[in-house]
Amino acid sequence: MTQNVTPALLDRIGNPADLKSLDPHVLPRLAKELREETIRVVSITGGHLGASLGVVELTIALHYVFDTPADRLIWDVGHQAYPHKILTGRRQHMLTLRQGGGLSGFTKRSESPYDPFGAAHTSTSVSAALGMAVARDFRGDDNQVIAVIGDGAMSAGMAYEAMNNAGSMDSRLLVILNDNDMSIAPAVGAMSAYLSRLISSKPYRSVRHFAADVARKFPRRLSEAARRAEEYARGLVTGGTLFEEMGFFYVGPIDGHNFDHLLPVLCNLRDDRQPGPVLLHVVTRKGHGYPPAERSADKFHGVGKFDVVTGEQVKAKANAPAYTKVFAEAVTREAERDSRIVAITAAMPAGTGLDLFAKRFPERFFDVGIAEQHAVTFAAGLAAEGFKPFAAIYSTFLQRGYDQVVHDVAIQQLPVRFAIDRAGLVGADGATHAGAFDLAYLCCLPGFVVMAPGDEAELVNMVATAAAIDDRPSAFRYPRGEGLGVELPPHGVPLEVGRGRILREGTKIALLSLGGRLKEAGKAAEDLAARGLSATLADARFAKPLDMKLIRRLATEHEVMITIEEGSAGGFAAHVMQSMATAGLLDNGLRFRPMVLPDRFIDQDTPDRQYDEAGLNARHIVATALNALGLDREAAEAARA
Repeated sequence: MTQNVTPALLDRIGNPADLKSLDPHVLPRLAKELREETIRVVSITGGHLGASLGVVELTIALHYVFDTPADRLIWDVGHQAYPHKILTGRRQHMLTLRQGGGLSGFTKRSESPYDPFGAAHTSTSVSAALGMAVARDFRGDDNQVIAVIGDGAMSAGMAYEAMNNAGSMDSRLLVILNDNDMSIAPAVGAMSAYLSRLISSKPYRSVRHFAADVARKFPRRLSEAARRAEEYARGLVTGGTLFEEMGFFYVGPIDGHNFDHLLPVLCNLRDDRQPGPVLLHVVTRKGHGYPPAERSADKFHGVGKFDVVTGEQVKAKANAPAYTKVFAEAVTREAERDSRIVAITAAMPAGTGLDLFAKRFPERFFDVGIAEQHAVTFAAGLAAEGFKPFAAIYSTFLQRGYDQVVHDVAIQQLPVRFAIDRAGLVGADGATHAGAFDLAYLCCLPGFVVMAPGDEAELVNMVATAAAIDDRPSAFRYPRGEGLGVELPPHGVPLEVGRGRILREGTKIALLSLGGRLKEAGKAAEDLAARGLSATLADARFAKPLDMKLIRRLATEHEVMITIEEGSAGGFAAHVMQSMATAGLLDNGLRFRPMVLPDRFIDQDTPDRQYDEAGLNARHIVATALNALGLDREAAEAARA
């Protein structure tokens, strides 16, 4: 006797149009299959799981109700979009997620027409959606524009700037607030769902506007009282008064895991053609439907490969501590010796390692939310009052606070200390999270001290150096991943500001490395020596101020001088070249070669492959030196090795 096996619904979905043929009653079954598929994929590839599990039902409902990609659907942030990718024709490629040549871990315009806007940095969706809505109105089109933004993303000022602008305009726009921390919503139940269906319905909207027109015929005092009474009543039930005051028509909260709640409200809002923005408040749970994620403190926000049954993550044994942990332990030790030291992060306590600091000094730790601009100026205010703030922010996120770095910190010469994590290329997160530009955007600022350790012991010393610098701003940048395994000092020793070090003496070729490529530069020096070409290896330590004594020595005592950095053009090498040109060190035949990241964005891959593509591994350094000496054949062989 053969057993009947119900065919998988997910196998019938090649794109969102296939959803339309399904009966609404089978959507919970589809959600179960989609959740299981998402878990299976991420258990193999690693990635951002919790946020994606929280929006499975919402993703299905949005594609079921709206006509994507004609209707624009923008996810904020894109790491909650794995179910969206599966439903939009990318299921067969999901096992390439976050890998070289594969799918991005975020939404990406070049990847699919269903990704109308790339989003890997948070809080951009409402601005982008408003721009698309205005463009639609200019063209005279009638498509919908929907932005899905998390409650965490709503902590950033940019989201409120966009909502303030949208609320003053007539462009039709739907913003869905995905509240997955219950930080705003009261309990969600049948009454709330009923009120949301009522409020989002066309009869209610029509009656409401009719009532508003009638009210305007009455004296101002009475019409104003009527308006406030309605808003108070709705705000008391739904919590929507804040959004109403910003000019949005507020609906919710509704249960984001219940199709009986989602579908009627979304259909009402789809069919509503009245002008102006609408905010739909949806309550979800990160990690929903997968017990290990629901139990986890971070709800499996970002995970490596893991066992689906137990949720236990597969972690390779580390050969050396991660730079992030080294920084966290070093700044905590400095704080034990100096009560003026405080630590600040922008919604990344675990990512920056400052959760360790917070356990030791909870009253001196500040997580300001996704608000890098505020974080920088908050730190400046603390520095102005004599405290010693360490602002730990990823390089790619510090870009968002650059005006504050210039105006509030640099111009006032306030001693804010910037701990810049994820310097250089970062692997699976790709171009959006690569720390490529901080050397260029910080070294141009007068008075800044900019450091980059070549190993984890130097990072400990640079934390101590930053703590000791009390008359100007400073920054130290360090890469993602493990250090080199060198012995760590028990306490950091402040370095002499603007002084590098020589690690290997040579006569013909000078390699001047800044930061995380030091190990590769050392390999290159050994390779060159094996070819009979004596090489000096120097660690610059400081991108600003430059060690001109060291640079002069390298320039005058060698035929070839090469700088190596994991940053874009316009950074360390540019300042070295300008200083050398001004000092006349390029006038006497020195063959100078800068090695920087190429002038293009590098997509996700393993870090080693990324640096290979960037041309910054040992063999590329050797090839550059040989080319500079005119040994082209040997250089070609070295580049292929």
